[in-house]
Amino acid sequence: MNTSGRARLAELWQRGKDFLGVEHAILGGAMSWVSERNLVSAISNAGGFGVIACGSMTPDLLEGEIAATRTMTDKTFAVNLITMHPQISDLIDVCLRHKVSHVVLAGGIPAAVDIKRLKAGGARVICFAPALILVKKLIRSGADAIIIEGSEAGGHIGPVSTSILAQEILPHVKDVPVFVAGGIGRGETMAAYLEMGAAGVQLGTLFVCATESIAHENFKKAFMRGNSRDATISVQLDPRFPVIPVRALKNKASESFQEAQRQIIARHQTGELDMKEAQLAIEHYWAGALRKAVIDGDVDAGSLMAGQVVGLVKTEQSTREIIDGLVEQAIDYLSAR
Repeated sequence: MNTSGRARLAELWQRGKDFLGVEHAILGGAMSWVSERNLVSAISNAGGFGVIACGSMTPDLLEGEIAATRTMTDKTFAVNLITMHPQISDLIDVCLRHKVSHVVLAGGIPAAVDIKRLKAGGARVICFAPALILVKKLIRSGADAIIIEGSEAGGHIGPVSTSILAQEILPHVKDVPVFVAGGIGRGETMAAYLEMGAAGVQLGTLFVCATESIAHENFKKAFMRGNSRDATISVQLDPRFPVIPVRALKNKASESFQEAQRQIIARHQTGELDMKEAQLAIEHYWAGALRKAVIDGDVDAGSLMAGQVVGLVKTEQSTREIIDGLVEQAIDYLSAR
């Protein structure tokens, strides 16, 4: 029955389970257009921790999404907010009004005032950090937990791999739970990071082809056909104009992004857009291109954001099957140690 492995797994991620209030300390990565009520509730109902991707939603849309998710699960879930969203303050109000238990702040270094306001309103705050120095800064600002995400992940990524971040950060951060993300596709890898000191893990790409995911059939087929080497990083054209790199499956949209950058950089250089407006324009490009692929099924002109573990996604499974499979792999791995 692998009782030793089961007991060891329970011990390793107890802190993460307690913090999230779940059976399995597995967060669903917040993927725009994909991480909505159906997938989020399915992850939470399967014992994991669903996370709504607010992305470019307006406060009204987010309010509706939270309410709809609550009709589909009585388990805990979080909302992921993009720190550079022009209505971030109003989105925080929505989360507090609906008593969302956990809020993930992503897409930049969150303002200390936003962290404090969320905590004062009763929410637990989870922040992304790409380096140890930033982890310490965010903890001083009040972050209740940290996610470290490596460059193997899909969507917006940093420059450092998950394995390096884990070695840099996990041995030195004990004050708050740290969750590891990026390049995790099997339970053995999940368990290995837990043994290194992680409180849990976050997975995104693995859930895209879940039966509960509303991603278009074409989008799912592209994932199931994709290989790890097909998930490449977007090119930054101008070092004076920093663009957060994005990992996605190669297609025509990868090329059109370069043209979009040229146009936005030109508008910035003529003074039409300041830096923040230009970066938001880039974000809007990705939101639109992603919607084309995920919702409309246009896998040529739309963005196919995917992590490198896309090469492990070969079938459509229920969310529960995905989570249970990861847990069993972790138990088998720990039992053999």
